[in-house]
Amino acid sequence: MAAGSEEKLQLVQRHVRAFPDFPKKGILFRDICPILKSPAALTAVIDLFEEHVRSHGWQVDLIVGLDARGFLFGPLLAQRLGVGFVLVRKKGKLPGTTLCVAYDLEYGTAEVEIQEDAVAPGQKVVIIDDLLATGGTLHAACELMKKQRAEIQGCMVVIELKDLKGVDRLKPHGVFSLLQY
Repeated sequence: MAAGSEEKLQLVQRHVRAFPDFPKKGILFRDICPILKSPAALTAVIDLFEEHVRSHGWQVDLIVGLDARGFLFGPLLAQRLGVGFVLVRKKGKLPGTTLCVAYDLEYGTAEVEIQEDAVAPGQKVVIIDDLLATGGTLHAACELMKKQRAEIQGCMVVIELKDLKGVDRLKPHGVFSLLQY
């Protein structure tokens, strides 16, 4: 990583707060709100994501953002790359005809959906979210992209919680994470 990139990464890391025992005892919650509050830290995140996309030579048609925090970073990256942005939302939040995928949670199941006409077959996409934990939501988004016959270039997150091994669920797509805890 270039010196400028390392400085940006350190800036981002300084803007992540840890909250012990939230939302329940034993969980160390990583809060990205200070990143959003700092124009310099937010710019650093988007710079680092853009550098990753360009350094890998990815040809991208769309950025796909996950509900809800992928909506914060995805449009900024899409604008920077000069491509469109598409929403993957929790079930029941999108108008029109949608495609849906269910996925397992530790306490049940959830569903995400995308508008049927949001991604055309063959379009190249990058999927983005704020955090990778167990990988359920990102994996579901990848399954939605497969249903739409999109070409997944990769997945990107600000934070990866390594101990939860979510990256294992996302092979062969690959995950680029700025910070790992």
